[in-house]
Amino acid sequence: MQPVFKPHSVHQQDLFPLNLNDLIPENHSARLIDSVVEKLEISDIISQFKGGGRSSYHPKMLLKVLFYGYLNNTYSSRKLARAVKENIYFMWLSGGLQPDFRTINDFRGKKLKGNIEKLFSQVVMMMVDLELISLERQFIDGTKIEANAHKYSFVWKKAVEKNKERLQGKIDAVLTDISHAIESDIMHTDNQIDTKVDSEKLEEKIREINQSKKKEKLSKQQNKSLQKLEKEQLVKLKEYEKHLEILGDRNSYSKIDTDATFMRMKEDHMRNGQLKAGYNVQISTENQIITHYSTHQTSTDFTTLKTHLEGFKNNYGKQSAKVIADAGYGSEENYQLLEDKEIDFFVPYNMYRIEETRKHKNNLFHAQNLFYNHEQDFLVCPMGQQMSRIFTKKSRTSTGFGQYHSVYEASNCAGCPLRGQCFKAQGNRRIEINHNLQRLKFKARENLESELGREIYSKRCIEPEPVFGNIKQNKGFKRFTLTKTAKVNIEFGLIAIAHNFSKWIAKIRLGNFNLIFHLVEAVEKFIEGHFSPNLHFSRNAL
Repeated sequence: MQPVFKPHSVHQQDLFPLNLNDLIPENHSARLIDSVVEKLEISDIISQFKGGGRSSYHPKMLLKVLFYGYLNNTYSSRKLARAVKENIYFMWLSGGLQPDFRTINDFRGKKLKGNIEKLFSQVVMMMVDLELISLERQFIDGTKIEANAHKYSFVWKKAVEKNKERLQGKIDAVLTDISHAIESDIMHTDNQIDTKVDSEKLEEKIREINQSKKKEKLSKQQNKSLQKLEKEQLVKLKEYEKHLEILGDRNSYSKIDTDATFMRMKEDHMRNGQLKAGYNVQISTENQIITHYSTHQTSTDFTTLKTHLEGFKNNYGKQSAKVIADAGYGSEENYQLLEDKEIDFFVPYNMYRIEETRKHKNNLFHAQNLFYNHEQDFLVCPMGQQMSRIFTKKSRTSTGFGQYHSVYEASNCAGCPLRGQCFKAQGNRRIEINHNLQRLKFKARENLESELGREIYSKRCIEPEPVFGNIKQNKGFKRFTLTKTAKVNIEFGLIAIAHNFSKWIAKIRLGNFNLIFHLVEAVEKFIEGHFSPNLHFSRNAL
């Protein structure tokens, strides 16, 4: 028999035009995005459009294209512009319109600035209404994502300060030499040598020299030095000052993306510990759904908690009842912050696991294992000697948080048989104890060792970490495509929304499966009650 093929022709015309709506399945993710975006309140975005002139693309249409693009790992504006011409799902979401890549990119980078957080929180509140999350728990963690900058575009603060100090020494020497030659007090202010000359003062001094009538007294070499001072060294000094202004409290930045800081990344393919420009992204999750996110320029996690929690409250008007995080957030400043906000925290500190070991508990010479008398404020060493408090010192962390350390000293350690095991310094043993930190550590240990604490903290490893794994591995998002903090915040906001949509879709599909599962159980019970017990039906067949 001859094979029979179905007829096809690309040139055949239909009597009625093709309806894209008929090609989109009812349970497709594009329909969910369409229905969600239609419910979003976007008056702040619409207010940015000016009236008159040519009509604009509707913001909701562009949001649908962006959300669906990020859901399907399409982040490039050029690829999105191509998709609205070739992909039926993008064509359906755009209503047949075809915005170009500049329109998509400008909308993403400009119109969403300051508005992406509102869109994200609205999507989250819809999931709260569906009881997918409650916002009562925050599982917080952070990861570092590469910036859109070359790894050799670094500027180091220590190098700038060192070079600036060296340059100022050369400038001071030239100005001193010239001031002696023309018998002027250029280098002096209030009879004191001004050794820290900034660019403004240097320009003023150069102007004074050029306007001075005694300039003719300068030698040929001094005139060359003056010219070099004005043409080269002044320009270099301005460059160093600009670097330090951009750096602020940071230790580095990238010349391409000046908001990015050089950090050590886990995704180090060369395995040589090379620093790369990036951002520290913090997220809060619940049931693996991102409830809040924030981007930071510091590499350490413990410095980001305050800003992250403030952002959560600004978005939802309330704070979660419980915060769960790893030991990277366990500091006195963060513990005090959580306690002041009346938040139950389940956050260990660096020595938490070590303090649980038998070796640490049996160490009688450890400061934390010494007996402390709260009423009379003294410690007792293993030999029974009283250690009295001699003074209290105050220190500040890198973030400006004040800490108080009580210093205790033994009265006489000479001739003690346990001295070699107790300490090795000369004189009597001294111990510094931060009583507020010890109190907060005890509270953190109580929370973690409670029945609720063990149940909650055991879920930490399956909450934010799989979310980062999904974003970096499954979605392939390991590097930002936009620059500057504001645009980076927009880009990760779109990633977070796309991740939440994927979880929402999974919940919908899981709900349909559970519905079928319960229907099968109901049928089985009906059969067992009305037919012979020897008659069995296959669940797969049903």
